[in-house]
Amino acid sequence: MKHHILLPTDFSANSIKAIHYARELYKNNRCNFYILNVFSATSNILDSLLNIEPGSKLYETAKSDSENGLAKVYDYINMSDQDNPKHHFEVISIFNNVIDAITQVVEQKDIEMIVMGTKGETQSKIKAFGSTARYVMEKVRNCPVIVVPKNAKTELPKEIVFPTSYKTHYKRRELNNLTSIAKKCDATVIVLHVCEEKALDDAQKENKHLLESILEGINYKFHELSHHSVITAVNLFVESRSSDMVAFINKKHTFLESMFTNTMVKDISFHSKVPILTMHDLRN
Repeated sequence: MKHHILLPTDFSANSIKAIHYARELYKNNRCNFYILNVFSATSNILDSLLNIEPGSKLYETAKSDSENGLAKVYDYINMSDQDNPKHHFEVISIFNNVIDAITQVVEQKDIEMIVMGTKGETQSKIKAFGSTARYVMEKVRNCPVIVVPKNAKTELPKEIVFPTSYKTHYKRRELNNLTSIAKKCDATVIVLHVCEEKALDDAQKENKHLLESILEGINYKFHELSHHSVITAVNLFVESRSSDMVAFINKKHTFLESMFTNTMVKDISFHSKVPILTMHDLRN
């Protein structure tokens, strides 16, 4: 079976790093990698989509820049020392906004994972995640996403931290990507419960047992931390153990929304070195 992996790129160093990470993560698998560049004719994307017509000078210039950039990335991959006969690459250039373009390609190419950089060409030091990565994690709900910081190691993860409150009724298919990556990399999943209460209630205990059954067959451990802030607790835990990845389920309008508010983002530092796997609550 071939894996179908989408690699969005804006030609920044960070997006190239994400491509390297994806190739390493799937080095033993047969894969079709789709390298996607989404372009617009002006910095105002809405204005571009409404007013710029194919054939116009602005459109054709932007299209040419996109296609030339993809050609350079394709040539760079072919000339690199990571040549893998199991990997096939295809480039895609689309005139659209990023979210709609990615969602479209995910459906058309039966994409099972998106791997992208956390920041774009601007490399803002103020915001933890570039707006594109943040929006993709939040809005593209038909596919899981791995965001890869520029400073992340390209080695396979050996410890994946999965923060949870045990207040969620887990579904096996929601966690398929977490368990498959753990198996692929022989990694240990650390289930991290950040708690304020002294004990789990009955519903939390039931959800913990369900999670144990889902994780059966892979290496996993349970940890607890008492802290009023989930973000700070995860941050401290990941830094103290030099963990390799953080994974969580994006529950619409809850965890991710609070995680990426401007004030919370300033408190996150694990993002600078650790890839993040965003999965989705299938009820949303």
